[in-house]
Amino acid sequence: MLSKTSNLTKRQVLKTFYAQQSLRSFAAANQETLENLKKLGITNKNIVYDPTVSELYEYALLPEHLTSINPHVTATTIADSGALSVSSGLKTGRTPKDKRVVLDDTTKDSIWWGSVNIPISPKGFARNRRRAIDFLNIRPRLFIIDGYAGWDEEYRMKCRIIATRPYHALFMKQMLIRAPIEQLKKDFAKGADFTILNAGEFPADPQTEDVTSDTSVNVNFTDHEAVILGTQYAGEMKKGVFGIMHYYMPQRGALSMHASANEGAKGDTTVLFGLSGTGKTTLSADPHRSLIGDDEHVWTNKGIFNIEGGCYAKCVGLTREKEPEIYDAIRHGAILENIKYFPDQARSVNFDDISLTENTRTCYPLEHIPGAKIPALGGHPKNIIFLTCDANGVLPPISKLTKEQIMYHFISGYTAKVAGTEMGITEPVATFSACFGEAFLPLHPYKYAKMLAEMVEKYHTNVWLMNTGWSGGKYGVGKRMSLKISRGILDQIHNGSLEKAEYETMPGFNLRVPKKVEGIDSTILMPINTWKDKAQYADEAKKLSHKFIKNFEKYHDGTPQEVIQHGGPSTNF
Repeated sequence: MLSKTSNLTKRQVLKTFYAQQSLRSFAAANQETLENLKKLGITNKNIVYDPTVSELYEYALLPEHLTSINPHVTATTIADSGALSVSSGLKTGRTPKDKRVVLDDTTKDSIWWGSVNIPISPKGFARNRRRAIDFLNIRPRLFIIDGYAGWDEEYRMKCRIIATRPYHALFMKQMLIRAPIEQLKKDFAKGADFTILNAGEFPADPQTEDVTSDTSVNVNFTDHEAVILGTQYAGEMKKGVFGIMHYYMPQRGALSMHASANEGAKGDTTVLFGLSGTGKTTLSADPHRSLIGDDEHVWTNKGIFNIEGGCYAKCVGLTREKEPEIYDAIRHGAILENIKYFPDQARSVNFDDISLTENTRTCYPLEHIPGAKIPALGGHPKNIIFLTCDANGVLPPISKLTKEQIMYHFISGYTAKVAGTEMGITEPVATFSACFGEAFLPLHPYKYAKMLAEMVEKYHTNVWLMNTGWSGGKYGVGKRMSLKISRGILDQIHNGSLEKAEYETMPGFNLRVPKKVEGIDSTILMPINTWKDKAQYADEAKKLSHKFIKNFEKYHDGTPQEVIQHGGPSTNF
């Protein structure tokens, strides 16, 4: 019947069909859920509750959803792999300077206020929230995604996402932990532990109190809500949930970690800390180990668990040869965000095209990775790796840390912000990010560092510092450490040989560097050996050591003197 109608009639039939689907989804939500939405101020009757992946594809291709109201968002389509290809518009990375936390009686004495956690008044939040609710209520339909943050049922949090774009709904359906609809309706009958109101298609009003641009991402720990205005970058929702877990987990004696994790055949767990672009996702997707998760975990007295139900990986230069697990995960149910394709080649993806952004991304459910561990739980870590992308080319590819160095380097969190991870970053910029995730820490870094040190000691965990950055020179001169080298070193950590290796001390930074790593050219292990100009290396090493020392000054109060004296680099080279 449909094939015989005109194009206009086809569109009318499709719109009627999807309207019916929307009403059925609305009816599927129980009365308690509908009442909870009403309490939030949601009066929009076109509700799509917990749609399937296929339904979200269908909604995404409707005329009203093919493009956002933002003129800079390009059309949604389906790539040749079966993944949904989408655009987030002008904002293709997080905007941390626009993040705000409500300052009130709940947070005034607990939040780590400053450049990371910028306050917004309850009045300013209320205006942003009203603006978001008004927008949500006039859109053609709203998508409600209920899911869990955390695989451990004892610690998990119930999260509800209210969004206007099908792509955002699909993103969070894959990133949260999923459950049958009947379980969701039962568990969320009394509401969610935290709700995200994503009105990112609509701008914030810069005239609002404590708002300085048309983008504003707000968190209210008293009302258990987050509001997004002026950015459609899906990563804001993901990291919003992470920040929530970072706030609540330490209160329950659990350490939240910006880290990936995997498990060996003998049940040995490895945790890899690091900022975006340092290799957390790539190195955790190991064909010889089971993936627990690629980015966010919690360490409890029972072991570790993944916070998420999916992965969010960078895609620049992605090939099946280099990263087969990630490449093959991009199929039906996955999202390609801000990545161009070859329109004349059956919409095959061009992973080398970074004309939209260098922060090209893919999102896919955890089960798309072969051998992923479901449920995503692991034992106490045998090895912890601090990943650093050293753009100075000074640090060794691997070193084993002492107790004092563990504290020092975790608090320092040295790396380089790589191009595209945040708006305005176009080449590596040296930075110190406490706990390898300062941007997501609502509490003071000492809280997390102290917990890590205690747990490492209690569970006899080895801690390593791995440089996935440059060797043979700084950025622009040397070359970035190859994935083959990093994986080869990890293999030797996992099989236990590096734990038994003979070490020598790297001058200046006092790091214990193995003299030999099976399968790796020994020349690269001590960084100075890879530089043609040894004097230039010494100069760069001295500059970096001074950056470490200067950065750590703000942590002197409350830090044990032995950590300051023996954990970091010296001034003598």
